Amino acid sequence: MANELIHLENDYSECAHPAILERIARENTTSRSGYGVDDACDSAAAKIRGLIGRDDADVHFLIGGTSVNLIALAAFLRPHEAIICAEQAHINVHETGAVEASGHKLLTASTTDGKLTPELVELLYSKQTDEHMVKPRLAYISNATELGTVYTADELRKLRGCCDALNLLLYMDGARLGSALAASDLEWTHLPRYLDAFYIGGTKNGALFGEAMVIINDALKPDFRYLIKQRGGMLAKGFLLGHQFDVLFEDDLFLSLARHANRIADGLRAALVAKGVRFLVETQTNMLFPILPNEWVAKLRKRFAFHDAERISNTETAVRLVASWASPESIVDEFAACVNQL
Repeated sequence: MANELIHLENDYSECAHPAILERIARENTTSRSGYGVDDACDSAAAKIRGLIGRDDADVHFLIGGTSVNLIALAAFLRPHEAIICAEQAHINVHETGAVEASGHKLLTASTTDGKLTPELVELLYSKQTDEHMVKPRLAYISNATELGTVYTADELRKLRGCCDALNLLLYMDGARLGSALAASDLEWTHLPRYLDAFYIGGTKNGALFGEAMVIINDALKPDFRYLIKQRGGMLAKGFLLGHQFDVLFEDDLFLSLARHANRIADGLRAALVAKGVRFLVETQTNMLFPILPNEWVAKLRKRFAFHDAERISNTETAVRLVASWASPESIVDEFAACVNQL
């Protein structure tokens, strides 16, 4: 309908890519073992191992990002150990304190772009001096970050060096990993080189639901399935996750969807730049944070659905616009036309 809002709130407003629905429909009455021990999960895991070039990686399929982070960080850390992260980190601001509820303190770094640097990690590490304080043990990063920024291969390499020097694990939240890979020089094979563990987000890149947890460090692998079950992350119909990731990693579909979302965001960005709009942070991915007069925000909301990100002043607000793998090309022209009328 012509008067329906165009949704730019997030990248999971649509159900799933048609190829995933077709696979599930085709396999609907085929019986399989449960809990992720099936041929669909095996096939998807093998494809992921092939992409990253590590046959020895453990791959687990879980339901959603919050449960992945909670389970992984609870599994990887001893009770007195803490996590270093950016203050904008998803585990700090958007997971209802799930990780801290499991007993692990978050040590947050103040950043303007949502990215950790070796200097920030070293600074926070240096403040925890003895057994009267928590012991930093893991650096948590998101790629793409909550602000839509991305890590380059060199930035990850430097973080790895810093973590090695401080005896820290390096863990990546990959809820929007597809968008980050499509927007940077980072390759699949860089991930196991620099990270102890990471997850690949399906929920925000064409899947109905689900994330793929990839564990590289051998010391972190034992008993992980026990923690998945104990923490409520083990899906009885695990083959539903396997089917989805098996499809996403056929014929480059995963990155193709991410490139599309980034391309739509590029079009929205171009329209805003042409209007002279400035941004809260410069991004390369499918998320934009334009700073707009409040009256513009009100007018745009008559046609587009989106979230506020930050109040800049009494008259200006930074909003968040998120393009999706399913966003039609036509919304770029419609958005540009609306912006031009402001």
